[in-house]
Order: sequence, then structure tokens, then C-alpha cells
Amino acid sequence: MLNKLQAICNKYEELCARSEQPDFYADPQKAAKQLREKNDLEPIVECYQAYRQAETDMSEAQELMADPEMKELCQETYTQAKAAKEELYDKLQILLLPKDPNDEKSVIVEIRGGVGGEESALFAHSLFRMYSMYAAKMGWSVELLNYNETELGGVKEADFVINGRGAYSRMKYESGVHRVQRVPETESGGRVHTSTATVAVLPEMEEVDVQINPADIEMQVYRASGAGGQHVNKTSSAVRLIHKPTGIVVACQEERSQVQNREKCMRMLASKLYEMEQEKLSSEVTGLRRSQVGTGMRNERIRTYNFPQGRVTDHRVNLTLYRIDSVMDGDLDEIINALATADQAEKLKNAHS
Repeated sequence: MLNKLQAICNKYEELCARSEQPDFYADPQKAAKQLREKNDLEPIVECYQAYRQAETDMSEAQELMADPEMKELCQETYTQAKAAKEELYDKLQILLLPKDPNDEKSVIVEIRGGVGGEESALFAHSLFRMYSMYAAKMGWSVELLNYNETELGGVKEADFVINGRGAYSRMKYESGVHRVQRVPETESGGRVHTSTATVAVLPEMEEVDVQINPADIEMQVYRASGAGGQHVNKTSSAVRLIHKPTGIVVACQEERSQVQNREKCMRMLASKLYEMEQEKLSSEVTGLRRSQVGTGMRNERIRTYNFPQGRVTDHRVNLTLYRIDSVMDGDLDEIINALATADQAEKLKNAHS
């Protein structure tokens, strides 16, 4: 591992030297790529430098301990440096894990009501609000693609893009079945009902990232429905694309023109086709995908939101938080951090097995 780290340091220094050359920005695309690589290597280099400093501190303290008058003080320095070295070693192992190539991408999120009728649609709306508020906290923007409301303000389906660097690295842990336990607004007897909604998170792909044959696409246009202004139900601006070889269907009705809606549909289709290809390449990914999304049945949940008890439980990491209101207002970092840590631990385990 140490040889690999030294090679990374050498590469980083080389990139730093290049970035200081007068003609570095002559090719903006190449310069941007090299700067991204430099920024990706920087945390590893800084951690490795701190690791080597801890080694130096240990060595110097050990030498000075030969002096009886310095022994007690140096023993404390040695102990602190040793603890720091061990902690930095663990951190370096995580930093050296292969990165998901999609981590820096924006994401397409799809929310669907599951089991529970109107209450599941109301819960789907709550999830849409939760992710929108989380995106705002992270400085990301939300771009609506398709939004199908119910009469009571629930959501049958909501498709949207969260635009922001690193959105996928955080949001990818949200894929799966979410379960809610609460007294529905429509329940007069005060009984707690259990409902579900499914969430799918895809890295956003551009058309250039995925080869799509135009002959394979069937385009349908229709009138938009729901809230949206005077153009709704008057012009056929909504677009539905059907990818004939796979049967994938995507739709967008949030823009005022067919051209804009078709463009967004193509982004959704590219992301879905990319995901399908990744599943073909890895049976493990396929198994994970099925376990995460499932069919929407109550027993296939990844997280439970229990309103009477004021708790949120993520069943994958056995984490329970008794602050459901703040979670529903987009305070998701503690949950996502726990999931990311568990994911890293699993990858480390696999790397050493």
C-alpha cells in the first residue's frame, strides 16, 4: 500500500507542476480533466503526509525516551503519534478504495406510491418534500420531470433530477422501499396504518454517455395533466418515449414545449439504459437492485418512518433516530453517513478477503 501511496504523491506533484505552466489552459477540456484528477488525489496525499509525520513523531519520541528526564513527556508524545498513525492508516485504506465512477454525477430520482392506496400517495409526497429540502440544504437544485398528483395532494409518481456535484454519492443509498406508520388524514377512527412508497435513484447520464439508436424509440405526445398553468390540457406538450428493444417507458410533462420535454425524456432514458447495462455486467448489482427496490410490499422495506413514536429506523444499519420531524424536513446526513460508513466497511472487508 505504501508503494501505491508514494506513486500517488508523485502523480500529484506532477499535476501540480503542470497546472503552473503558462500554457496549461491552452486546452481547456484537458486542463479541466487534469484539475479534477489533482483534486481527487489531494485528500489522499494530505492524509499520507500526515501519516508520515506521525511516523516521524513516533521515531523522534522513541529516541528521546533514552533520556530519563524526557521519558514521561516523550512517552505521551509517542502514544499520541501512534494513535494518530493507526487512525490515518485506516483512513488511507478507505481513501484508496475504488471509487464509484458515478459518485460525482447528478441523480434522477423516481418515487412511486406502493401499498396503502391514497395514504401511500400522501407518503410519496412527503418523501418528495424531504428530498427537495435535503437538496436545498446541500446547495443542489431540483428539476421536475414528471409529477402525477392525486385529488388529495398525494403523488402517484414523481420523477425529478437533483442537480449537484456529488449528489449520487449521497443519494444512492435512498433506493428501496420506504415504509410509513401513521394515522392517515382520511382515517376518522385514529388507527395507525402502514403504507409504503418505492424510491429509485439513478446517476444522470447524457445521451452521449449511452448509445441510443433513434430507430429504437417510439415517441408519443399527449396533453399534460394536473397543476401547471393555462397550457395544461390545451396543447399536446407532454412527451412519452418507449424504447422498443427493452420496453422502457419514460415520460415528461413539466415543460411547456414538446422539444424541452423530449430532451428531458432522453436524459431519463439514457440513465435507465445505463443502469440496465450495469445490471447485466454484474449479477451482484442485479441482486442488490432487486433487494433495494423490490415490489413495494410492506416486508421489503429499507427504512421505517413511525410517526406515533416519532422515530425513523434504517433497517440496513439498525439505526434509529427519535427526531422524525427534522428527518422529514431533509435532515438526512446522519442516516446517509451511517450508510456510507457501512458501505466502506463492507468494501474493505471484501478487499481483504
